[in-house]
Amino acid sequence: MVLSIDIGTTTCKGALFDHAGKLIELVKIPLSLLALEQGAREADPRQWSQAVATICQQFAHHRDIRAVVVSGNGPTVVPVYEEPQVVGRIVHAPSANARLWLDRRAVDEAAEISARVGQFVDASFVLPQVLHIARMNPAMYEKSRWFLSSFEYVNYLLTNEVATILHAEDAKRWYWTDELLYALSLDTAKFPPFKKPGDLVGTVTALAAKTLGLPQGIPVFAAGPDFLVSILGCAVVEPGMVCDRSGTSEGINLCTNRPLDDNRLMTYLHPVAPYYNVSGIISTSGKAIGWIKKMMGLEEQSFDTLYAMMAEAPAGSEGLLFLPYLSGERAPIWDPDARGVFTGLSLASTKNHLLRAVAEGVCLAIYDVIDVMEELGGKVSALRITGGPSESAFLNQLKADVTGRPVSIPVVGDAELVGSMVIGRTALQDFHSFAEAANQLVAIGRQYQPKADSRLLYDEALGRYRGTYGNLKGMWRNGV
Repeated sequence: MVLSIDIGTTTCKGALFDHAGKLIELVKIPLSLLALEQGAREADPRQWSQAVATICQQFAHHRDIRAVVVSGNGPTVVPVYEEPQVVGRIVHAPSANARLWLDRRAVDEAAEISARVGQFVDASFVLPQVLHIARMNPAMYEKSRWFLSSFEYVNYLLTNEVATILHAEDAKRWYWTDELLYALSLDTAKFPPFKKPGDLVGTVTALAAKTLGLPQGIPVFAAGPDFLVSILGCAVVEPGMVCDRSGTSEGINLCTNRPLDDNRLMTYLHPVAPYYNVSGIISTSGKAIGWIKKMMGLEEQSFDTLYAMMAEAPAGSEGLLFLPYLSGERAPIWDPDARGVFTGLSLASTKNHLLRAVAEGVCLAIYDVIDVMEELGGKVSALRITGGPSESAFLNQLKADVTGRPVSIPVVGDAELVGSMVIGRTALQDFHSFAEAANQLVAIGRQYQPKADSRLLYDEALGRYRGTYGNLKGMWRNGV
């Protein structure tokens, strides 16, 4: 069996998969985040330590676990102070709060680094966040032994080994080089060496085994950030296929034969050679739907009820349009100052119109990314959708209608967990390649076809969506 763990923004998940790739057990543990002043978004790593302990103790009776593979939200930065130690019944490495990918404090540092490297680097990326810590909280910076992501932190707890998981061989431009660290007066010793997905990070230590109940000495393999692992978890391993990793945010990943070099998107080597992955990351998708649910006083209602209310409004929300830029936006505009917008409100607008407009706005953000991909010469033939929102038939059909592409849903919606299992099984040499493992282990369930009568409606909506941003661009800077 392979134990997969994923550290999400709002949920930590653990799963056991058998030799046939069947999901045997699944545990989901809610996580909290801290919304502080000046755009700070943090999480206490102790809750990850506790969640991992709960998962491992749940599965400790399975003595035939052959490997552990951990993925997580990225980029996230954990300033780690000390080595792993036992605190109560958990293994924990003393550290400061983690800075989540939602954190916006490092905008100035990101602009400085972007100018140095000659391409856009977002404020959520690791290096701007560390540079901001070094300048604004030098005591924390000096105390930190390592800067790790969420999943790298968990690897450290299990193995006492540190590594930065480079999600692709050609992706260092979004991480760092020694030369860049020197230029920024940052200590290279605080940045762990790079490993790639499938590499051995280390083995479960005696300390972790005794405390968590795992078999001592089993391998812990590198996985990587959720957006990469999900590609394998929904078997997007051929050109034209798209993995839509839905959740708090959205990652749109297209498999192509060649790179699409454009600053609006991120292109790097696909985990399956010789292909490339073209990625567009949307900052607040599920987060936007959760936001409108709360704003409308529907917190006690289920998401099924919410989607049923959306379905009561007509397609296109009678001209009501929403830009889901509630925490700036990444692809394709890369504008940290962008803000959410409703446009087209009238006295006829109802609660259901506003709810549906938010869901349509999220889908238009996906369509915006896909359209840029095709503008650059990529071909998008079909979407495979993973994550919690993929459980909604309404939202799946809406994505098909808005994008004009067929949508498929893997049987196991938590693609991060499945992708980690694919990586682990390949690293254990049960399969010759990630592609072979993914094609044999990933099962596809429900499918949705786009409605032909929606095409003109949503093409026109995309034009208004882009035009609205274009007209307002620059007006939000410094709170204007």
